[in-house]
Amino acid sequence: MSPLTHPHGRSGICAAALIISTSLLLGGCSAGGEEAQAKTQTEQKAVDAVPVEAAKATRRAVAASYTGTAALEPRAESQVVAKTSGVALAVLVEEGQPVKAGQPLVRLDADRARLAVAQGEAQMRKLENSYHRAQKLVAQQLISAADVDQLRFDLENARAQYRLATLELSYTTVVAPISGVIASRAIKTGNFVQINTPIFRIVDDSRLEATLNVPERELATLRAGQPVTLLADALPGQSFTGKVDRIAPVVDAGSGTFRVVSAFDGHAGQLQPGMFGRLRIDYDQRADALVVPRLALLDDGDPAVFKVEADKVRRVAVKLGYAEGPWVEIREGLAEGDRVVTAGKVALRDGTGVQVIEAARAQQAAPAPVADAKAKAETRQ
Repeated sequence: MSPLTHPHGRSGICAAALIISTSLLLGGCSAGGEEAQAKTQTEQKAVDAVPVEAAKATRRAVAASYTGTAALEPRAESQVVAKTSGVALAVLVEEGQPVKAGQPLVRLDADRARLAVAQGEAQMRKLENSYHRAQKLVAQQLISAADVDQLRFDLENARAQYRLATLELSYTTVVAPISGVIASRAIKTGNFVQINTPIFRIVDDSRLEATLNVPERELATLRAGQPVTLLADALPGQSFTGKVDRIAPVVDAGSGTFRVVSAFDGHAGQLQPGMFGRLRIDYDQRADALVVPRLALLDDGDPAVFKVEADKVRRVAVKLGYAEGPWVEIREGLAEGDRVVTAGKVALRDGTGVQVIEAARAQQAAPAPVADAKAKAETRQ
């Protein structure tokens, strides 16, 4: 009997085929499992990677500077006071009006002063005639020399009184002692003005100054003539240039600081006395410095950054140089083109896996502004 026709032979063939199929199936399952496991591990690594933003170390010009805040002050300022009393018949200027030195500001009632001048002149003329007659009489020995001397002294006194009355008359016209702009006015037409009463305040705004109290450690780096940049809070988006005008030659023993006065010319109409500003004095310049954003610096000890290497980060100690605005110079520790982490540093440790997110992608992923969303909604409607 043929094995194929034997009942036990057919069963053996079926069993063998079943064993072979099972083996192939198990082998296929094993291969598929390994691939799935590798894929899972890769995905797990991607999940474990910390998303960060990074920037490259680049070269640019950077300046060494000292910064501080101060209020602007006028170069010259004057409180105009009345030197005599009287009623203000005319107030000739208003607040904000520019004036020149010697320009009349107020005219006071001058009637009493004119009468005093006339009286003094009459007395002076009388004594002049008496003195001339006495000179002729003394030559004829009709009057003593002592009487002539007394007349001469009386005449000199009368002349002085006349000059004083003339000066008092001139005080009835109040004039500007300096050139500048009227900052305040404390008088109105018809007011009675007492002597020595402040009636105007004039400031010279052609040149403004800002004074900084600088720590003594900066004494060797700052000097007159260095450029100064001013940012005024009242004028956002604008910057003004000036220079260091003078430096105090001594250090205040109590505060350990010295005075640095910066001057700003030619900004009349924009900068005003009393404005608060931020000043930066540049005392050195490096034209080709290696810099990174300040955000890349770690704040947990000595200067260091997280340098991106492949898909991991490494903590790198750096030596800092000058700092200007958002940039800081790196003297040692990095090379041009090295990428450093600028955002996401808190969750990092040495060797942490990272995924660098490009700034453009981050902006695209950000939600649309309200105005854009509203415009799109109106378009759909």
